[in-house]
Amino acid sequence: MGDAGLLLSGAALFLNSLMLLGKANAKSVAVFNLFIGALQVIVPFYLIAVSDQNNWTVYSLASIFLFGFTYLYVGLTLWKDLDGSGLGWYSLWVAVLAVIYAAVAYVHFQDIVSALTWLMWAYLWFLFFLSMGMNKKIDVYIGKVAMVQSWLTLTFPALLSMTGLWQTDQVANAWIYFSIAAFVYFAYITLKLKKTSARTEKFA
Repeated sequence: MGDAGLLLSGAALFLNSLMLLGKANAKSVAVFNLFIGALQVIVPFYLIAVSDQNNWTVYSLASIFLFGFTYLYVGLTLWKDLDGSGLGWYSLWVAVLAVIYAAVAYVHFQDIVSALTWLMWAYLWFLFFLSMGMNKKIDVYIGKVAMVQSWLTLTFPALLSMTGLWQTDQVANAWIYFSIAAFVYFAYITLKLKKTSARTEKFA
């Protein structure tokens, strides 16, 4: 599935970000989430079944399930207008696993780009936990984070990988700086959100 799966994940996250920003209808977006989620659950099961069963092969393929079940869960929650608390707590569980994947990428594989990418995904899943598990009203904020990540961590890496450019030192170094810039942007909009919340509480 590899690069094609990343590309489709980028599309799904892009649509989800637009929904959170109030630019797309929830049930319309739900359809795409269900489609991509189903693919990213069915295909990894097959790939694991026919793989060499090496622990690192299974470890790598299993990470696709984190996305697949998230998209399925999001799609069903939106389509059926379900309470999102279950999805929120599931997102917290995935956020913890994403931090572990980040640590393994850095320590075992010495892959700084993958480590930073997994940390970004962990942050996004944690935001979904805050929104749906803890009922924080931060949809617009999450939409902005998801918009950046849909391109930076999924769409562009998939395209660069399919064109054979992703593994070059120049791209890898550039992506480290892009990732750091993204974290700085997230910190900036977090401060803005806190200031806005404080101002609202003051005049409430």
